[in-house]
Amino acid sequence: MQWFAPTRSQVETDAPEPATGLLAEPIAGLDEALAAVDAFDRALSEGLLRPRPDRAADLTALADALAGTPLAARVAEAADKAAAGAASEDHLLALAAARTALLGSAHDALAARIAELTGRTPQDADGPSAPGAGQAPNLLVAARSWLADLARTGWQGIDHDLVSGAAQIVSAMLPDPSLRRLATLLDGLAAELAASCPGTALERIPARRWGDLWARALLLTVPGAIDAPDPGTATGRLLPLGVDLHEHATAVQAQVHAVLEPADGGTPRLVRASVSVPKPDTVVEAGVWQLLRPHMSLLAAVGEGRAMELDGMPVTAEGDLIWHEEQARPGEPADVFATARVALSSATLPAAAPLDRHPAGLAVPVFLEGYAARQDGDITVFDLPSGPLAVDTDRIPTAGPLTPESVAASSACVGLLRWDAGTFTVQPLAVETTVRKKTVALHAGAWAGGTTDKAGVKAEKAATDAVKVLRERAGRLLRK
Repeated sequence: MQWFAPTRSQVETDAPEPATGLLAEPIAGLDEALAAVDAFDRALSEGLLRPRPDRAADLTALADALAGTPLAARVAEAADKAAAGAASEDHLLALAAARTALLGSAHDALAARIAELTGRTPQDADGPSAPGAGQAPNLLVAARSWLADLARTGWQGIDHDLVSGAAQIVSAMLPDPSLRRLATLLDGLAAELAASCPGTALERIPARRWGDLWARALLLTVPGAIDAPDPGTATGRLLPLGVDLHEHATAVQAQVHAVLEPADGGTPRLVRASVSVPKPDTVVEAGVWQLLRPHMSLLAAVGEGRAMELDGMPVTAEGDLIWHEEQARPGEPADVFATARVALSSATLPAAAPLDRHPAGLAVPVFLEGYAARQDGDITVFDLPSGPLAVDTDRIPTAGPLTPESVAASSACVGLLRWDAGTFTVQPLAVETTVRKKTVALHAGAWAGGTTDKAGVKAEKAATDAVKVLRERAGRLLRK
C-alpha cells in the first residue's frame, strides 16, 4: 500500500523564492497533466451523480488529456457517461485509470529530470503479472461498489451512513493476506472521511489526496492488480544511507535507504528495507524505536554505523527488501558519507511499480556538498550549481539528533530528493556540520539502535513507562 503524504499545496506555508537552473526548468506537459487531474478532482469533489455543466467540462478536460493514447476511446466514453450522470462502475474504473495514467506520466517526467540531475538511470520495470488465483471476487465487487457510491456522492456529500459501508468489507478482507493491502487502504480512506463528516461542513477538501486514495483503491479491485512478480534474491553488502521515519497516531514505519553491493561484483543498486508496527498514541519521539527494533536488526546496524551482509534476501523489482533476519548478519563499520561519496553515484535506481508511479512517491537518495545554506523566510535553501534547492525540514523526525538548525549549518547532506507543490525539495537523512571546530555527522536515524543522548534516553524511558501502563490495563481488561 502507498499512502501519499499531503503536499505543500494542501498546507498553508511560506514558499521559497522562484528557483533557477536545471532544478527549476519547466518540464514539457507537466503542468497540463496536473491541470487535467485537478479538473477531474473538482468533479469528484461535487459528485458524479448529477454533475453541473462546468464539472462536465472538467470531465471532458480529463478525456482530452488522454487523446492519442490507448485509453482515449474508453475514457472519452466514460467522461460522456459521467457528464450525463449515467456512469457505471466500469466507466468510473476507466476514469480512475485515466487519472492514474496522467500522474504516472508526471512521475516519469520528473524521474527523467532527476536522472539528468544525478546522472543515474532507473532499471526497466517488469511487465504486468498474470492475474492471481484465490482472491474473493465478491469482496472486490463489494469494494468497487462502495467506491462507486463515493464517486457519485462526491466528497461534499459524504455522511456517516455512506462512509460506514466500508467497515464490513474491510473486516471480511483483513483475514486474507492477498486482500490486506486493499483492506488497509479502504480502512484508511474511510477513517479520513469519517473524521470529516458531514462533507457539507468542510471548509477545505483535500481533493488531490482523496482522489489519489480513491483511484488507487478502485484500481486494486481489478483481479490481478495486487499481484506482483516473484521477488529475486540479494546477496552482498548492504551499506545504509539513512532512515526515513513515518509516524502517525496509531502506527509508525521506518524505511532504511541503502546501497547494495552484490557479492558477484555486479553494479551496485539502491534498495529499501521497511518495518511497520502499530503503536499507542502516547509513544512518541525517540520512544518509537523500541517498538521497531525487535522486528529488524538493520536498525541497530544503522545506529551503530555498520554494514549488513545479506545472503539470499528476497528483493522486489522495485528495490524493496523483504526482510528476513536469518538472511542477514552485522558487517564491518560503514560510514554513511563515505558510502555516499564512493558508491552512491554509480548505484542504479530501482524501477517504479505501475501503480506506484506518482509524483508524491519520488524519494531518490542524493549526496550534496559544496553548497551555501541560507534562510529564505522560514525555509532553508541550499544554493547548488543546478539552482537553489529548498530543504523540507518538516520531514525531519524528532526521534533523532538531526535538527533544522544543524541542517542550516551543514556543509554536506545525504537526503531524499522529492517533488512537492511544483518544486524539488530535499529531505535530509544525515548532514555533516562543524561543532567546536570539528566536523561531525548527525543522522536522523542515529537513535534507531539505542542512544546515550540525554534527550533520547529520557524519551525512551517515558515510552517504556507508557507501554507498561497500557499492558497492565490490557491485562486487567482481559481478566474481567
